[in-house]
Amino acid sequence: MAQWTSAVGAPQLARLLTSQQDRPAGPGTRRPPAYRALADGIRLLVLEGRVPVAARLPAERELALSLSVSRTTVAAAYEALRAEGFLESRRGAGSWTAVPAGNPVPARGLEPLPPEALGSMIDLGCAALPAPEPWLTRAVQGALEELPPYAHTHGDYPAGLPALRAMIAERYTARGIPTMPEQIMVTTGAMGAIDAICHLFGGRGERIAVESPSYANILQLMREAGARLVPVAMAEGLAGWDMDRWRQVLREAAPRIAYVVADFHNPTGALADEDQRRRLVEAARSAGTVLVADETMSELWLDEDVEGGAMPRPVCGFDPAGSTVITVGSASKAFWAGMRIGWVRAAPDVIRSLVAARAYADLGTPVLEQLAVNWLFSTGGWEQAVELRRGQARENRDALVAAVRRQLPDWEFAVPKGGLTLWVRAGGLSGSRLAEAGERVGVRVPSGPRFGVDGAFEGYVRLPFTVGGAVAEEAAVRLAAAARIVQSGGTVGATEGPRTFVA
Repeated sequence: MAQWTSAVGAPQLARLLTSQQDRPAGPGTRRPPAYRALADGIRLLVLEGRVPVAARLPAERELALSLSVSRTTVAAAYEALRAEGFLESRRGAGSWTAVPAGNPVPARGLEPLPPEALGSMIDLGCAALPAPEPWLTRAVQGALEELPPYAHTHGDYPAGLPALRAMIAERYTARGIPTMPEQIMVTTGAMGAIDAICHLFGGRGERIAVESPSYANILQLMREAGARLVPVAMAEGLAGWDMDRWRQVLREAAPRIAYVVADFHNPTGALADEDQRRRLVEAARSAGTVLVADETMSELWLDEDVEGGAMPRPVCGFDPAGSTVITVGSASKAFWAGMRIGWVRAAPDVIRSLVAARAYADLGTPVLEQLAVNWLFSTGGWEQAVELRRGQARENRDALVAAVRRQLPDWEFAVPKGGLTLWVRAGGLSGSRLAEAGERVGVRVPSGPRFGVDGAFEGYVRLPFTVGGAVAEEAAVRLAAAARIVQSGGTVGATEGPRTFVA
């Protein structure tokens, strides 16, 4: 019986491999033999999860034709992968990907690093900060005081606690977007909200337009829901959204959904201006596309020139009829990732459909966490906690930017005015290879292709504002060590192994 559970076609694998091989080589890079480069490329795709474990690879002849190399080269690469434990084969069943014993199965998204690994590894994979104390403790204490009446009920509130729905609606109204509680559904984080929206509007095979690059975990969620992703390229730097491209894609591809992060975009940090928002809503309305606006970063402005009233109106503010835009918010980025509370703002009929579908998913969001967020909103604790979060992110951003500029002066990036991420062009080096080398020297960093479709952004990495001070400097030092490993063709120097580092 065959051991593979999926298959990768030769054209698809060739596209993924070419995205790595076509990057310009860094200075002093030694080029390995063709078979070794091919084996390394496939191994990296498996380690990053872009080619699943137990995926059947194309036959040697098919892949050789797609890559325009000799069959001998492919055969030698497959043999090297078998010797290293990344490929298994059986006569008559073909060859399929594997991971060697003792290696963790690669995740498809950006999973947090286990806390026990933090002593020797600096984690730049997850864009999340520690809880802003004492506000987490106070919010939980306040929630416990409000809990007894709810404890006498069944505890299932598919649309969310009425008090929290009303509070979220009031907050939108205060921002100039009149909103009723019937337009709000509370979810288990923003991921839960977007998952529900995708299942309601984007059935298997439906097209979803996404920014390119975009948030890796959302892209993977959509792939696993069976969506056909249609990438729309972002402009360079912080210019953000190219409205001519968006109009063309929405008109020609007619996607059922378009997903955007207009407020401090993840990963680039770009902030859409009011004209871009207006034109995006108009284009979506004309195409009959549901526009999902993710505003989980909207309160994380870090510079004075975008503070408070200087922020553009929410995307839903350009859709007064409420027929085009669905807004997703969350407490996870602005407050704490462990507070798994998100919400959807949409037309009442959409909310009713989402709530009805929820009966077959998770039934509802934990009551205690909803009460904690409601306490923060109703007491002013939210504003004070988020202000503390902005201060942490601002200090970390400035420290990380300075450290990267010192240690890696040829890396290029634009410093965003808010959000939690820095999108970096890595001096002509492969982001996938940097990520692999980083693991070996004690820094975990996600490569650019995780944020793209079909291997795009191989020359990029994403750096979050989660470390500061001496830890940011050490992270940059380790990234520089990883860059030297990639430039030298993969050899770890005696002084460049991981070191235990205590903040």
